[in-house]
Amino acid sequence: MLRSVKILQGYMIHATDGDIGYVDDFYFDEQAWTIRYLVIALSDWLTKRRVLLSPIALGTPKWEAKSFPVRLTQEQVENSPAIDTDKPVSRQMEEELHSYYEWAPYWRTGIRPVGVGALAVAQMVAGTEGDEQSSKEKQRQDPHLRSVSEVIGYDIQASDGEIGHVDDFIADDETWAIRYIVVDTQDWLPGKKVLVSPAWIRTVIWAERNVHVDLSREAVKDSPEFDPSAAVNREYELRLYDYYGRPKYWTRV
Repeated sequence: MLRSVKILQGYMIHATDGDIGYVDDFYFDEQAWTIRYLVIALSDWLTKRRVLLSPIALGTPKWEAKSFPVRLTQEQVENSPAIDTDKPVSRQMEEELHSYYEWAPYWRTGIRPVGVGALAVAQMVAGTEGDEQSSKEKQRQDPHLRSVSEVIGYDIQASDGEIGHVDDFIADDETWAIRYIVVDTQDWLPGKKVLVSPAWIRTVIWAERNVHVDLSREAVKDSPEFDPSAAVNREYELRLYDYYGRPKYWTRV
């Protein structure tokens, strides 16, 4: 099922032997547009310590109770490597985390980045050319993880001008793939919110907090309106993809 990422912030985390804390943020992979970690604020309010948990550690979510059970003990989580949310998460930090929990590293699967526009993929490929050793060292320091909380608020640039800003993300609660960005167009279209697939993103200029989409302002303006109070179902997705005439992610081979 597709769910609002903003709504998941604040969900409680329950270990096998008691409460741990709550979901404070999410880190997603900017290349694969997939959530890699939940940022957990531990219940020790004095230290305000944050730790990372991979979605693979989650048990069956309790949606009505707004909680995520995890297959870990309180001690395991409390003794896990801490993070500094003011600094980027390095690949070395990820390796330590995965080694601690004995998780299979997602970056060694050999799966190509998916869910972004053709130009963005071309830029990624170009960026990996060159000396192999230098590329590996760069990867250790730059794993391309972004904070959901940070990206919310980024400006959305259509092919012919600004159209709004990032208001939320919609993710698949099984694969944790980000299927849509929620665009708030209130600066141009009062009260209207629309969905844009990461596949329609041309590029993201992180330093300038700008998301450039391969759509015109007029196309976004007339697209099916998104109702945050309603679930994103397949009927709505069909209308959205048919409107834009784009290939549907669930039919790709």
